[in-house]
Amino acid sequence: MGQLLVRDLDDEVIRRIKQRAAANGRSTEAEHRAILEAAVQVSNDQLVERARQLRHAIMDGGPDSADMIRQFRDQRAARS
Repeated sequence: MGQLLVRDLDDEVIRRIKQRAAANGRSTEAEHRAILEAAVQVSNDQLVERARQLRHAIMDGGPDSADMIRQFRDQRAARS
């Protein structure tokens, strides 16, 4: 199995990952793995559908950036 080293992380990010690990009852290393595994679970079909939605939104006059940011944050929060 491979290894991954990430340098120069902000101390706040590290602190929050440790808190998240404790809340999930996992070691920090296990939490790192869970975060990375979740991050790469988006399928190609999901990406294609999202691109299609964005293209249609742009063709209809363009998306409101505030709404897009809000949706992105909501989706991230739902995955956490």
